[in-house]
Amino acid sequence: MKVSSFGAARTVTGSCHILKEGDARIMVDCGLFQGHNMEEHNIDLGFDPAEISHVVLTHAHLDHCGRLPMLVKKGFKGKIFCTGPTYELARLILLDTAKIMLEDYNHALKKHFRSSSHNNHHNNFNQEVHSIHMNKKFSPPLYNELDVFSALDHFEPVLKYDESFPIDKKGGVSVRISDAGHILGSGFVKLSINGKSVIFSGDLGNKDKPILNNFSYPDDASAVYIETTYGDRLHKSFENSRAELLEIIKNTVENGGNVLIPSFAMERTQDLLFVLSKFYKSGELPKCKVFLDSPLAIGITDIFLKYPGYFKKELYEEFKSEDPFELPYLKKVRDIEDSKDINNISEGAVIIAGSGMLTGGRMIHHLKHNLWRKENAMVFIGYQAPGTLGREIVNGAESVRVFGESINVGARVYTLGGFSSHADRDELIDWLGPLINKGIKKVLLIHGETGKAEVFKEALHSKGVDSYIPSFGEEIEI
Repeated sequence: MKVSSFGAARTVTGSCHILKEGDARIMVDCGLFQGHNMEEHNIDLGFDPAEISHVVLTHAHLDHCGRLPMLVKKGFKGKIFCTGPTYELARLILLDTAKIMLEDYNHALKKHFRSSSHNNHHNNFNQEVHSIHMNKKFSPPLYNELDVFSALDHFEPVLKYDESFPIDKKGGVSVRISDAGHILGSGFVKLSINGKSVIFSGDLGNKDKPILNNFSYPDDASAVYIETTYGDRLHKSFENSRAELLEIIKNTVENGGNVLIPSFAMERTQDLLFVLSKFYKSGELPKCKVFLDSPLAIGITDIFLKYPGYFKKELYEEFKSEDPFELPYLKKVRDIEDSKDINNISEGAVIIAGSGMLTGGRMIHHLKHNLWRKENAMVFIGYQAPGTLGREIVNGAESVRVFGESINVGARVYTLGGFSSHADRDELIDWLGPLINKGIKKVLLIHGETGKAEVFKEALHSKGVDSYIPSFGEEIEI
């Protein structure tokens, strides 16, 4: 049995791992690379999609599912196995991504043709576009909506937590998915074949979040691939971050400012709405206007309401009797003109919008109108990849470029680690515990920046556990 990683190897994004045994080629995830200078990684998959038997999808985040339409487009014929919520969430995420890719491409194309050096109407349009692609000035979209629908035809949302499912009867391959506590429907997967097994952690969740259960634990395996996104640090507790958020909102509203929260449409947004609703019901939330300015996040929240069985048992009755994400101050914004109107509000607004890493989305427009004002607050509640605008701001940039314009960072900037959907160092080690106790020999560290993975490797070594950080395309014998 051999495993090769074609993503999330010495980097965080682009999760993609291929298990080979006999004629079977089982892929775990096929995610999009995100961040600066990652475009080439998305264009060249590094393997032949036609050789892949089936795919197991751990969850619906873009860096785990975002290249699936490319996989199908380039020849994949098998099935994509996942849980029910993962299918519904991936459908929304992939369609939204295809739309954004097309919008970004058209914007770049218009900008190119508006430049004076390319304003000769005698130029052949198609020839010029071909020249742009050949010279790699910018690339066409990786896929379109039709490609997404083609990929969705391959989905088999049949996986249920802690139940073994045969995905390749001829090859004797079975999969079992267990609750990863990361996002709705997420799981870590155990692939078993010919008496050997490999566990892929996917993304493991931060413990004691308000809605989802804590992660389950693995039993045993021949090898384990574990994420290390936050393998170098400990999070603040969720309760501490919750209390800090309330103080930020109170102080900012009192000082006549707005609170901007770039948020991932999935999980972080629902956690935020749940917490804000609790603040309102307890009388702690000051009078303000809360804007959920993301059609995608609104759609995902509706999907959450369909699957209360995936949440903590103590919340089940509450979910049946009322919408836990609603509060009177909340306005859900779908229309782009309504989104623009938010920028006329100079104080007393809490604005939740994507994207979570400020790589695009409506929050970029809100930055232009709010980031420079010292009365405002900017609150980050998730990981910011290197090369992203979010990472620049978190790292203390005094000014940033927004739509080609230099904007001073005058707003107070906060990072609330307790809202993270990723496990921290000690939680990752805790999850590994049952495997360590059974003497697992192969621990592979993935889905983390090299420096963070190295820190986690040392933490494991101090506990007598050897581990290895695979490189892109490197084949590991299990």
